[in-house]
Amino acid sequence: MGSDSETERSGKDKKKINSLMPIAKPLAGKKLCKKTFKLVRRAAEAKCLRRGVKEVVKSIRRGNKGLCVIAGNISPIDVITHLPILCEESGIPYIYVPTKEDLANAGATKRPTCCVLVSTKPAKGELEAEVKEKLQSDYDQVTSEIVLLTSSMY
Repeated sequence: MGSDSETERSGKDKKKINSLMPIAKPLAGKKLCKKTFKLVRRAAEAKCLRRGVKEVVKSIRRGNKGLCVIAGNISPIDVITHLPILCEESGIPYIYVPTKEDLANAGATKRPTCCVLVSTKPAKGELEAEVKEKLQSDYDQVTSEIVLLTSSMY
């Protein structure tokens, strides 16, 4: 038997899985999820992050490249169903993560976020060489894993 906290945790994990959208594919596993949140956190610190559906769509349409991270528990589903199509047309890799709350925490906001676009270039100014190098290496690692995951799906 487990302790009360263990059963509460497993209940929360089941709730996260049950509330996922049916279109949430490719869904990041635990390891990839952790790496993705780390990348989002670094991008937020470096001001290389676009938060929310409107900002992400605007950036993609303007031709900005990056990694699109979409929450998998959005309701209603119609809010973000067009995002994967936009990303595929623009050649931008995308990945689903289990919850919008976790995505918001990684993006340094309290408000739950549907999606974020991680770019390696800030909106204004330049990054320090060390920060840019760390961000680029994390970005390359996560995108290569996502490309590998999506290629194995089809």
